[in-house]
Amino acid sequence: MDPSHSPYHEHLGITVEEWREGYARLVCETAPFHANRSGIVHGGLLLSMIDQAAAFSGLFCPVPGRVRRAVTLDLDCRFTGQAAIGGRLVAEGRVATGGRNVFFARTEVFDAEGRMVAFGASTHRYRAGSGDPEGVPIQP
Repeated sequence: MDPSHSPYHEHLGITVEEWREGYARLVCETAPFHANRSGIVHGGLLLSMIDQAAAFSGLFCPVPGRVRRAVTLDLDCRFTGQAAIGGRLVAEGRVATGGRNVFFARTEVFDAEGRMVAFGASTHRYRAGSGDPEGVPIQP
């Protein structure tokens, strides 16, 4: 099983493009179903990308067959622009700092032209065993 697989990502069309210790880049090719009533990308997609990129940035596990998991405790977002439907969104999450049980992350989302359309900060708590960088065995 791919440790980056998420049914939620699949549903929204989000993919993990780059993932390493302290960093995650998620992308989404927007489609008509991502639109709000005004015909632009719905803020919920941007917020989801912020949450997921932030979480993934703190959950990289270099050990094959193992995974790290967390829950989001706090998430804030600022929308700085609008994203057009039919363009590519890129969310870059970075761990700001962390400890044994909790980590803090910052994320920025860019549109197809490279303009920042949203940014956020979040707090995540590791699930049992996931505070260890070697993670826990992947359960099928």
